[in-house]
Amino acid sequence: MDLRLECEQEVDGRWLAEIPQLPGVLSYGVTAEDAMAKAEVLALRVLAERLEHGESRPVEFRISLATAA
Repeated sequence: MDLRLECEQEVDGRWLAEIPQLPGVLSYGVTAEDAMAKAEVLALRVLAERLEHGESRPVEFRISLATAA
């Protein structure tokens, strides 16, 4: 599993980070780093929940961090 973390600044100044491969894993932050950190935490929680409930098998995965523009 290869997860990609995307981050962009909204017109209102907030930063939005998401992992498209995991539906619903997106978060806002005051800075790009804040938004990306929150998205990473949420992604790890989603993956852990899937494993705990038998919805997924353990697999090798990578998270690629985008650089803030």
